[in-house]
Amino acid sequence: MASSLRIDGLRAGYGSVRVIHDLSLRVGEGETVALLGTNGNGKSTLMHCIMGVVRPGAGRIVAKLDGIEHDLAGKAPHQIVQLGIALVPEGRHLFPRLTVDENLLLGAHRSDARRRIAENLELCFETFPALAQRRDQLAGSMSGGEQQMLALARALMTAPRILLVDEPSVGLSPLLVAQVIAKIEELKRRFGLTVLMAEQNLAQAIRIADRGYVIVHGRIEFEGASREELAKNDLVKRLYLGL
Repeated sequence: MASSLRIDGLRAGYGSVRVIHDLSLRVGEGETVALLGTNGNGKSTLMHCIMGVVRPGAGRIVAKLDGIEHDLAGKAPHQIVQLGIALVPEGRHLFPRLTVDENLLLGAHRSDARRRIAENLELCFETFPALAQRRDQLAGSMSGGEQQMLALARALMTAPRILLVDEPSVGLSPLLVAQVIAKIEELKRRFGLTVLMAEQNLAQAIRIADRGYVIVHGRIEFEGASREELAKNDLVKRLYLGL
């Protein structure tokens, strides 16, 4: 179940405002790649481009699945999800007046996932035991950490091959951030996922990233071949550590 992602020369924005400038990056099979950047530098826009929510003005977004390349640029979001690509969005975007069960079932709209609803529900509750105890609870009444777990579980319900995670640490305490990051790593290893994680919490991101990129004003300004390179880079130190 090989899966990888390649972006070449991407340009994108909103109307006349360009946000992404000639951006290129790679996420290899089974990798967790961190996209590091502070707020307003284009991380979410890039994620939305990959998912077809924002149409790029130029460049290519190619997902390779089992040896077959799929050009995502120009595809609709539902077509991209159907390929096995799932996004855990910044802010979670759950349905607050629906229960945990109902939110999870809404994630199972991909054809492969519909055939495996019972199996995937069992996997979700095994991976996130707290959700099993709250199946009938309204999502909007849960804590921030529980909601983030539910957002991850909803993505798991799509039976994804490539998982995009946008700012999983937003609004969470340091302890909950550490728990969520650990769960992302667990999901990657357990289900053989390829993961691109946009994050501004350097210390937590490099705990699980194989390598990563730093995005500044919509451009990749540094590519680290390992988590050690990321941690030691002067630009990273200046942006995140104030050194």
